[in-house]
Amino acid sequence: MESDIDLGNRVVKKKKRLLWQLYPSYILVTIISLITATWYTSASLKDFFLEQTASDLKIRARFFEKQVLKYLDPIDEKAVDGLCKKIGETTATRITIILPSGKVVGDSEKDPADMDNHVDRMEFIDALNGPSGKSIRHSRTLEKYMMYVGIPVKKKNRILAVVRTSVPVNDLDLVLNNIKIKIAFGGLITALFAAVLSLFVSRSITRPIERIKIWAESITRGEILLRPQVTESEEIGALAESLNRMAVELREHIETVRRQRNEIEAMLSSMVEGVIAVDMGERVLSMNHAAAEMFGCNFAEVQGRSIQEVVRNTVLQQFVKKVLSSQEAVEKEIFLSSSGSELFLNGHGTLLRDAEGKQIGALIVLNDVTRLLRLEKIRREFVANVSHEIKTPITAIKGFVETLRDGAVKNPEYAERFLEIIDKHVKRLEAIINDLLRLSKIERKAGAEEVVLKEGRLKEVLETAIQVCEVNAMAKKIDVKLSCSEDIVANFDPSLLEQAFVNLIDNAIKYSGEKKMPRWRPPKRKKRSLSA
Repeated sequence: MESDIDLGNRVVKKKKRLLWQLYPSYILVTIISLITATWYTSASLKDFFLEQTASDLKIRARFFEKQVLKYLDPIDEKAVDGLCKKIGETTATRITIILPSGKVVGDSEKDPADMDNHVDRMEFIDALNGPSGKSIRHSRTLEKYMMYVGIPVKKKNRILAVVRTSVPVNDLDLVLNNIKIKIAFGGLITALFAAVLSLFVSRSITRPIERIKIWAESITRGEILLRPQVTESEEIGALAESLNRMAVELREHIETVRRQRNEIEAMLSSMVEGVIAVDMGERVLSMNHAAAEMFGCNFAEVQGRSIQEVVRNTVLQQFVKKVLSSQEAVEKEIFLSSSGSELFLNGHGTLLRDAEGKQIGALIVLNDVTRLLRLEKIRREFVANVSHEIKTPITAIKGFVETLRDGAVKNPEYAERFLEIIDKHVKRLEAIINDLLRLSKIERKAGAEEVVLKEGRLKEVLETAIQVCEVNAMAKKIDVKLSCSEDIVANFDPSLLEQAFVNLIDNAIKYSGEKKMPRWRPPKRKKRSLSA
């Protein structure tokens, strides 16, 4: 059956099965055919019986014509009427003799004197003008539907009278009605047989189609079922063969598409770069794991959602709009901050086109450059620290050299002390350079070298750090005092620990105010006179 199903705002008309499309049409054709055949047969039988009755009445009229002719010339009305009643009674036929004037002179049923003039009767008019006349009408005399047949009675080409014979047609209608009932009963039996046969034929057509339908549905579900054997008809068998070839090709295409999709998904999943594909309406078509981790979402739930719902970042949203509206590749730096973490992304966007070159969306590739930026920052800080570390011993060496030049070299006690300090600063520069070389070696080997810890006295490292910063302290007239026990021993890297202490002491001196304190001044040099 056919019905309407309301799906939201959309009304979908449920389709009828093929059986209920074929079977009712067969029944309707059968019923129309039987009704048409019954009507045609009944009409033909009625026409046949009427023709037979008219022919029989004409024969009776010819038979009576020979007998009544002797009473018409000259006319003997009583004899004519008596003959009509006598022969009409024996033949069960009404016989009427009508003169050319229309006057009735003899009738087998009624008294001619009581009958109307028949000059206007159709069968009488046709008989006067032709070989015979016929009509069917209601008789006012007998109050019945009668068939009338009239023939002219001639003598020497002169019409003496018209002999009219008639019988009621009511009996004929009864006979025809009985025949119609028999025909209708036979038609009903035929219709029932045709209905059963139509059902069998309809089922023989729809059954293989249903098997093919079930088989096709199994293919769409990915199930492998045997192809149904269809032998009912050549056309349906050819359809099954065509569907089988199509199913084989479709299965191959599906396997190819599935394999390609798995390969693409595997590649996208293994990429460290975030990949997002959007359509022209800025809805997400696809997203890989890396992009989902960047945005803190589930990549399986974002498909079909707008980029504004997935990513709450106006810079990225504007970047997507720009890529969709541009015909060239677009790049942009994007900053993401969520859950206390910060990401610096390098976005590269280009248009997506189908096989015909039509624009269907955009592809966004996001590279996480956070680590690179942090490394760059560390490098800058490292260069600044190294520059500072190198500058400190150089400044100290330069200061002590200038002090020695100013006359301290002539004082053995000060000279020896300053030379020791210069020697330590030189060794410190050497250590810094060695550390730089070692760091370069570590970067080349992409590995980390372990720090070697040695047991030593902490006071010696502190004394060396104070000596390194002594020049700056003297410049600001700051006295650095050391309070450390000789017994403190620990495992450490002397150069690294010394560098740490130097940074602390140097920062303390740098951010402290000047203090007036006694300072060694070199003796004044005597002026020498130069003589030629």
